[in-house]
Amino acid sequence: MLVFYVGARSRVLILAVAVLMLVSFAVTAIGSVAEPGLGSAILGAAGVGRNAIAAVTSGSRLVPIYCVARDDRVCSLTVDATWGDDKTVALLDLFDRHGLKVTFFLAGQWIKSYPDKVREIASRGHELGNHSWTHPHMSALSRDKIRDELERTQQAIADLVGKRPAVFRPPFGDYSNTVITVAQECGLRTIQWSVDSLDWKDLSAAQIRERVMKRVRPGAIVLFHNAGKNSVEALDWIIRDLKTEGYAMLPVSGLLLDGETYIDRSTGEQRSVGPRKPVPGTGIRETPEGRPAADSPGPR
Repeated sequence: MLVFYVGARSRVLILAVAVLMLVSFAVTAIGSVAEPGLGSAILGAAGVGRNAIAAVTSGSRLVPIYCVARDDRVCSLTVDATWGDDKTVALLDLFDRHGLKVTFFLAGQWIKSYPDKVREIASRGHELGNHSWTHPHMSALSRDKIRDELERTQQAIADLVGKRPAVFRPPFGDYSNTVITVAQECGLRTIQWSVDSLDWKDLSAAQIRERVMKRVRPGAIVLFHNAGKNSVEALDWIIRDLKTEGYAMLPVSGLLLDGETYIDRSTGEQRSVGPRKPVPGTGIRETPEGRPAADSPGPR
């Protein structure tokens, strides 16, 4: 669609439209990247205001949830389980000692290799999430193959623990509109992360601790891995630090807002349409009950 403006800024707007068309083409061709807001960033760099951005964007791009708008000091610790099993029990013991529940995102090959561990994670009260079946780049798959990746994992987890996951993290943080839409059809919200511990790079525990604590904010979703060399030691420090700073830590589904919500396309932050109210006796705030959210319910 062409939008004409009369005045000195018309050439800037035409340039912005052209750039956005190129960005849209690239995203369609290769799938979405892990960071939201690329189009807005390019238009902002061209000097185009937010009102103009609204005029030239289609508004059809879907984004996963990277973080949640929370008024209270609460965040979510998440663990991706894809390849190894070196630290799973040590992590579970650590979470028990600290009285925490987290979300484990499980890939199909890990589920097949370690079914007893899947049951143990669930029996200790942690949330199980879907991390695909073969750990592919999801945006490169057809709709049918995306559904197969999700449903095979859903069924495998349900067969082991009697419950289907409600959250999904795409491998490599790779997604597209189709991936998010099919996930919704499977009863899944697509979840990324706002803080990457980089524990898979074998950083020292002190480096992981410093990295996470510099970046964590209320509503943050923090990414760890169950086979990281120094994840257990780092998490012990991080959990203590977060508690000292007054944070509560919840599984992802406990962090998400209910009621009418939307996802900010520039930040990936889930936000409430209406005011949030305190839940009696918990100090946690939630949105009023409403229709199901229209937003999308993300690397390794």
